[in-house]
Order: sequence, then structure tokens, then C-alpha cells
Amino acid sequence: MIELQGVCFSYGIDVAVEPILKDIELRIETGECVILTGPSGNGKTTLTRIINGLASSYYGGSLTGKILINGKPLSTMPSWERARVIGNVFQDPQSQFFSGELAGEVAFSCENLGFPLAEIRRRTDSVIRDMNLDHLCGIPLGQLSSGMMQKVAIASVRVLSPEIYIFDEPSANLDEEESSQLAEILRKLKQQGRTILIAEHRLSYLMEIADRIMYLEHGRITATYTPAELKVLPVEQRSALGIRSPERIDAPLLPSPDADTGTGNSIPAIETRDISCRVKTADILTGVSLRVFPGMITAVTGRNGVGKTTFGKILCGLVRENNGTVLIRGKPVKPRKRVATVWYSANNTQFITHSVNEEILFLSSRNEEKLESVRRVLKQLGIYEYRDDHPATLSGGQKQRLSLACGILSGRDICIFDEPTSGLDGKGLLMVSQCFREMAGKGKTVFVITHDNELIRECCTHCISLD
Repeated sequence: MIELQGVCFSYGIDVAVEPILKDIELRIETGECVILTGPSGNGKTTLTRIINGLASSYYGGSLTGKILINGKPLSTMPSWERARVIGNVFQDPQSQFFSGELAGEVAFSCENLGFPLAEIRRRTDSVIRDMNLDHLCGIPLGQLSSGMMQKVAIASVRVLSPEIYIFDEPSANLDEEESSQLAEILRKLKQQGRTILIAEHRLSYLMEIADRIMYLEHGRITATYTPAELKVLPVEQRSALGIRSPERIDAPLLPSPDADTGTGNSIPAIETRDISCRVKTADILTGVSLRVFPGMITAVTGRNGVGKTTFGKILCGLVRENNGTVLIRGKPVKPRKRVATVWYSANNTQFITHSVNEEILFLSSRNEEKLESVRRVLKQLGIYEYRDDHPATLSGGQKQRLSLACGILSGRDICIFDEPTSGLDGKGLLMVSQCFREMAGKGKTVFVITHDNELIRECCTHCISLD
């Protein structure tokens, strides 16, 4: 059982800073599955950090109120006890890895808590088998897709069999099939009497599992729905709240980029001819050919691990193809030249400056026209008020919007965005879709590497599927 009484939390030590969480009253019974949803940057991740004890022990700040786990104050529980009782799967799974390979990562928490060697092996083998991860043995974790990393992170938590599971955006980088597999894992955990708390925007895969959906806005829980109540909520009201669809949305049927010439331009903005890529002994891509024209918004889809991100990095020159040719405006371009021509926004962008404004203006001119463009885009994406903040202090959804802003303002005619709606609520998704449509309307070529069928429906004009 989880209980919060009058909980408030502010990051940092400045008493003038408005709390990110305000007077939270929450009770989750043993065996319940509760979903936290609501606008990006309104405290969902922070609330999970309160419950797992990371705020304010790891993330410094001011915490008031009571947090009880099974009736015991969280503040009196040593870290090893919290680890046994509460399992955490973070939004960026790679950030919680301690090993470079699967078995070592899954076994690490057991080793850290001093389990006997035979018990460690039994638990590790059982979890890897149960989650169908055997095929990843021997592959460095750094070479896995983000979706596969997410599954490894879940396995590393399941190995301890904790009473409480806390997930932060667990489906953000999973395809439809793997979201369904995640739902099945959650269903089994619930059947075993585990308590589950999930901060999530993508809700459809959880509707048959969740007991309650709590809406968090401006640091307060302002509404609570059952799945049945959420499903009958008027679309206009749901959209105004920024809540994603509770119903599964199938990907729309879109033409291949080769099916037409977009704006009528006979020269493709970018073209690949028999592109192949091999990492050690594994073929990541084989013989990929396509032509994409200015004004197109092309969704790049496919299962986790088929090479979507690798393909995007080849187009922008961050990964070198083993065979084939990449042409830009009809001319072959080497990887080192593509880096300066094609923009790529990663799905876990690492920012390098000390403020949102500085990140966007890095290596850019600072004339008044540019500064006005920065102000306009930041306002359009809803992050203008954070312009002087350090990027590391932003929520996952706000970081995604900052990465998007960098791409829009990069001046590149070809832009690739990898999972741009990861961590975004419904309103954020619509903001991003509008930005992509505006870019395409100006003749830019946009690639969207995504599993998000809502995004594809909202803005994509074409689609390629890598299998």
C-alpha cells in the first residue's frame, strides 16, 4: 500500500521557487494499478520519485508531508529495503544500466543485495526466459534499440520480485506489438498481487489493466477516472485536457514516398540506393532504396530493432553505410558532408549548453531576426517560459520539444526526428504535428521515426516500413 499525505516538493533550495508538487493526497491499495497522466512538466515523474525515495535523497529539494509504504514511513526505510520493496523503471532505461550485457544487468540488483550465487542464477535465467530475451544474450546493451533497452530495464527490476512497481513512460519507445507484450507483463504482475504505478501518456494498452487514471496538472491531482469513465469522456473535453486516446489507433494507410513527387519537383530532396549496414556480424539494413521529395512528412516505421534509428543516422552521416549511395538533391554525398546538411534529433538528445536559449543558438548567428524566430518557436512549443532554464531541469516531454525546436531553427532543409512524441501529452503531440506541417509547407523534408500512430494520423503524408 502507498499513501501520501499533504506532500509538497520543490527542486533546489530556493524557498521562492513554486513547488512542483502541491498538497498531494494519494492512497494506492495493495494490488491496484494506478496511472498518472496529464500535461508534460506538471509533476508526474516527480511524484514517482517521491514514492521511490529519489526525491529528495538523490534529486535535491524541499519535501514536506508524509509518505507511507505499507504503513511505514519511507524516510525510515534504508535504501536496501526500498530496493527490495519498490522496483523502478525509468523513462530513459539506459540511465539505470550498470552492466554492458544482458545477464550482468539483470543479475546486478541481486548481486548488490548479496543474494547467494545459485539464487542469482536461478532468478536471472528465469526472468530472461520469461521475458523472451534469450536472443539478446551476447549483444552489448549499447547496441540495442531503445525499445529493447526498455525490456532489459524491466527485467532488471522483475528479478527482485518487488511488491511495488513504478514505471515512468514505459511504452514511450515501444512498438504496438511490444506495448501489448508490456501490457501482458503488467497483467501478470497485477494477478500476482503487485501494486503498480505508471506515469504514462499512451493509455490505450493499459485500459484493461488500470483500476484508476489520475490526472495531474500544475502539481495537483485534479481528476480521477476509471477506464470506463475515460472511454466515454467527450473527445472535446479529452483534447482540452491533453489526454491521449484511450482506444487503440491503427496506423493510417499512407503511400510510399516513391509513389509521387510531392510538390512536383522532379529531383528528390534525398535518395538512397541499395543502402546496407552491418554491425560486426549482424546485418542491420539490407538494400534499402527510396526517394523522398520536398514537402513530404515521411513516417519511418517497423518493429523495435529493425534499424530505423540506424537508417536515420545513415541519412545524416552519423553512421557510415557499408554499401550503397546517399544522394542529396541528385548528387552523391559522403557521410561527413551529410552531417552539415541533414538535421538529426535523437530520441534521447544530450544537450550541451546551460540554458534552453543557448542550446538553440549554439553556433548560430544572433541577429534580431534569428532571436525573434527563437521566441516564436519556443512560444509555439510551449517552452518559452523555460528559456533561461538548464535543459537538464526540463521534463522528458519538454526536452523533446526543445530538441524539436533545435531542428526547426537549424536552417536544414532535411530534418529527421527520432521518436519525437516520446513523453508528450495530447496537446504536445498536436503542437509537434503542427510544426511538422509548417516545415513541410515551407518545402522542407521531414522524416519521423515513430511508433506513434496518433502522430502518423495527425501529420504524416507518406510512410516507409522497415522489416
